[in-house]
Amino acid sequence: MKLGNLLYNVEKVVGQDELENSISNGEKLKIKFGVDPTRPDLTFGHLVVFNKLKQFQEAGHEAILLIGDYTARIGDPSGRSDLRPELTEDEVNENAKTYLDQAFKIIDKDKTVVRRNSEWFSEMNFGDSLSLARKMTVARMLERDDFEKRYKNSQPISIVEFIYPLVQGYDSIMLESDVEIGGSDQLFNMLVGRTLQKDDGQKQQAVITMPLLVGLDGKKKMSKSYDNYISFNDSSKDIFGKVMSISDEIMWDYFRLLLLKDDQIINELRRKHPMEAKKQLAEELTALFFGSNVAKNESENFSNVFTRGENPDDMEVISLSKYFSDGEKATLLSILFHSNNFESKGEIRRLFKQGAVKLDGKKCEQADYEITSENADRIVRVGKKVFIKIIN
Repeated sequence: MKLGNLLYNVEKVVGQDELENSISNGEKLKIKFGVDPTRPDLTFGHLVVFNKLKQFQEAGHEAILLIGDYTARIGDPSGRSDLRPELTEDEVNENAKTYLDQAFKIIDKDKTVVRRNSEWFSEMNFGDSLSLARKMTVARMLERDDFEKRYKNSQPISIVEFIYPLVQGYDSIMLESDVEIGGSDQLFNMLVGRTLQKDDGQKQQAVITMPLLVGLDGKKKMSKSYDNYISFNDSSKDIFGKVMSISDEIMWDYFRLLLLKDDQIINELRRKHPMEAKKQLAEELTALFFGSNVAKNESENFSNVFTRGENPDDMEVISLSKYFSDGEKATLLSILFHSNNFESKGEIRRLFKQGAVKLDGKKCEQADYEITSENADRIVRVGKKVFIKIIN
């Protein structure tokens, strides 16, 4: 595969001339991509970079997936305006367990080298850490936009956060990586890797940054921290539904970055009605994880529920005899609260006032409406997504 194809969708390349020479000479390169298991799920934001790793893998290069089980305890400060909460070793290890299963839904397991940076950092002593810290100045660290902003705004920056780029950069020395890929917010950290490799006498890695995928809110980057993400572990229903919830404006970036559609195909898709184009996007992304048959079923179910106004087949069921056997009145307010779809009863009351609640297809504004064994077997709907079947 030519370098031009491998660089499709990339935002920035540092060391492109050297990279082009290596590929022209037929060298098998080590391609590094690191992920910190700060939460149990990989997101579609990660999928953007996994797609690039897969392209290099398919071109015959060595894909190195680095699990940052050590760096996750520090917390990457990239793009942050505040301190990250500290994770325990047990929390990190628990999160890391699921990462490989998720990653191998996209990249080839048999052609992937998996490493953990605890392999080398757990062996380092305090003196080793101080030696590493001498490699970078405070002035250089403050060149980072996020650190600079926090410093000017008198917001705290921990010393541990400060050395995070050094720790990530040191990974590149240990792996002897030829290329590191990551989101555009990782540029500073990856350039530190180049600096440390040069200081160590190694060949400097090329750095490739990918655009950041905008999250479901249409504003911030997709991130577990912002809770605006689609997870590799989401159900087929959730993947389809979440994709359908994004704005028309960011839909085209999803086609380009997640499905690798080129400009010609995207221009053809723009001729469709936005709803039809988005349904195609949702179906293809669902098929990526669950297969085409499941994706088609989700598309049909979505059309039945949201276009034709039918009820879904997989509704949550609330049994009166199970939840209200202690004498508590089974009001709609209590039933909805028991469903665990809402954070508080106050939130549910507001939805009643807004006219978002329907009982058997008719708007209901009575939060205290009681369901009994005599009038059970009802369906309550809240907004577009919550459907609950009430039985005795």
